[in-house]
Amino acid sequence: MNDARSGPKIGVLVPFTNCNLEPDMMAMCPPGCTVHFARMGGYDVDEIPGSDQMAGLGASDISESLRLLSGVRPAVILYGCTSATLTHGTGFDIELAARIKAGSGALSLTAAGSLVEGIKALGATRVGFASPYLGEINDQAVQFLSDSDISVIRRADIGRALGNYGQGELTPDEVFDLACQADHPDAEAIVLSCTDMRSVEAIQRIEDRLGKPVVTSNQAMVFAVMRALGLPRHPGVTGALFDLL
Repeated sequence: MNDARSGPKIGVLVPFTNCNLEPDMMAMCPPGCTVHFARMGGYDVDEIPGSDQMAGLGASDISESLRLLSGVRPAVILYGCTSATLTHGTGFDIELAARIKAGSGALSLTAAGSLVEGIKALGATRVGFASPYLGEINDQAVQFLSDSDISVIRRADIGRALGNYGQGELTPDEVFDLACQADHPDAEAIVLSCTDMRSVEAIQRIEDRLGKPVVTSNQAMVFAVMRALGLPRHPGVTGALFDLL
């Protein structure tokens, strides 16, 4: 009998109010792997998560969370917040991944960096972009992608300020509608940014409607892990991005 837990361990650093990254990761976990989580703070749960707050999360001290997560001896550690690094820019995102690797000995991938990897794997350079962020963070997201030679040709904002729990409470139907608003005839892919947005559940429906690939933060992290470690695809995972494996 094969040992279903004999594969690499995947560690994930997750913001402490995030309620959707963990179920998404468990649903997409590659066969044989196990997923292990450590929560991180560095932001005020009662504040609207604007640019300053998310940048503060990215710059916060994660050493204790990283130390505890390293206890499971993971092969890879994912930094599970997209906006916390894209608010600082590509250089910071790369530097943070390097610091996590140095502090844990594990391969390190970020949500923002994985988004870029997924878009580039599809060969897309022009995308539609949507998120539950405030407009100022979306501005920074557009710049982050631009610095990686990816142009956002249409952007859809949620249209209202969502709190730290409000982002995760958007339904898959609302995510679907948001993705459709971000579409443009010249967009080669639709990008849905945020590890706490229920985008994974809407991927297939969006791709069926729009006829183009979707890249989400959580999906992109799993794709990046699978590609980096040469892992097999979970039979229940859908989406054009995973068809590349």
